[in-house]
Order: sequence, then C-alpha cells, then structure tokens
Amino acid sequence: MRNARHVEVQILGDKHGNVVHLFERDCSIQRRNQKIIERAPAPYLNGAAREALCESALKIARSTQYVGAGTVEFLLDVDTDDFYFIEVNPRIQVEHTVTEVVTGLDLVKAQIRIAEGGQIGNTKETGIPAQADIRLSGHALQCRITTQDPENNFTPDCGRISTYRGAAGFGIRVDGGSAYPGAVVTQFYDPMLEKVTAWAPTSSEAIDRMARALSEYRIRGIATNLAFLHNVTMHPNSALATIRPGY
Repeated sequence: MRNARHVEVQILGDKHGNVVHLFERDCSIQRRNQKIIERAPAPYLNGAAREALCESALKIARSTQYVGAGTVEFLLDVDTDDFYFIEVNPRIQVEHTVTEVVTGLDLVKAQIRIAEGGQIGNTKETGIPAQADIRLSGHALQCRITTQDPENNFTPDCGRISTYRGAAGFGIRVDGGSAYPGAVVTQFYDPMLEKVTAWAPTSSEAIDRMARALSEYRIRGIATNLAFLHNVTMHPNSALATIRPGY
C-alpha cells in the first residue's frame, strides 16, 4: 500500500451485550508514527465507505463481547478505498474529544456508567442512546500542544512557564490544567501540555477556527510546537486540505 490513511472507529460496549459506534476519526497527520492532528468525521469517506468501516468495527466488538470504550483502528488505501484492520485500543484515547464534540456524547462518563452496569440505549443510565439515535453534527479537529521544540529535532523542553494565555471562543474546547504562569515542566513526564479542539459546521471552518485558536496562544519560558501546528494546519499541501468536493 503506497498511499494510506489512518482511520479509527470509536466503539462502546456494555455488560448487556449492546455495542454501538460513534463514527470515525482520521489520524493520518503523524510524525514518527505519533498522531499530531486528529479530526472527525473523516472528510474523505462517503456514506457507503463509512457504513462499511463502522460495521466492521462493530463485528469485532460483538465477537469479543466488548465492554467499555475502545477504538478499532484501520489503514485505508487511498487508491482503492479498501481498508485493513490494525488493532484495537481498549481505552479512552487522547483524541476522543473530537468524537465528543461531533456527537454531543460524553465518552468518559459513559465508560464509568457502563462499568457500573449501565445499559447503552438507556440515556438515564449511560448517556448513550441506541445506535439509530447517534448522529454526527459538524466537523472537529484536535491539536496536541506539547513542549517539543521543532527547531531542535522536536526534543522535549523543560523549565518554568513564565507566560500563559490560552484560546477561547465559540467552537473551541481546551483540555488541560498543567499549563499556567509559574508551572514547572519537568523531563519526567509526557511533553503534552494541552489539547485544543475546534468545532464548526463545515470542515474548512473548523480548520480556520483551529488556526485562529493556535495563533491566540502565548506560552513563554519553554519551547512549544505551537508554530509547527499552525503551519501544518494552514499549509496548502497539508492533508487537512484534502477534502472531497461537495462534502
């Protein structure tokens, strides 16, 4: 396979034999096999391809009597639209926020409620409706803000944050808590500081909102990948620019 995309399907299963999917995420923008930007839904999938992909993920969930949140990952051949199974990640992933904002469903809460015996389809118990009532709304993408220095071979930086200003506004979600003025970033933990997620009715508007959010950030005292993320988001040859006409 010369041209491939990395696409994954979010699944949930309960202890009563119910399984649902919350559609797919595209995770093709990577560096050294590490995801950089994730988006949902995958804008290059048509309805038939999306249905086939999600149904394949559900078959795996049913056959394994899957319980909890998980992600079924695939490689998609760009030239043929054939897809191939990679693995199942049996956990909440970093990029789950893009699925939450396009479905309006709380995956973390659902996972806890399922562990307590809650049933999918009973929104009072798990917050998750039946499959027919799970719908997509708009487009979203997530960027991982890290202390990696792009000008130093992406080596993680450490030190004290002297200045911090995050992003805000309609359609912007920030998941963090460890980045603030005076915070000390050590070399002993993962370099990710925050996750920023942008939502909009269309894919192009979501990308524009993300670019605006990234440009609003001000983090001083340590190196970050903010400029790199902005360049990837707005570059005309970026994979983000590959959107099928009419979608």
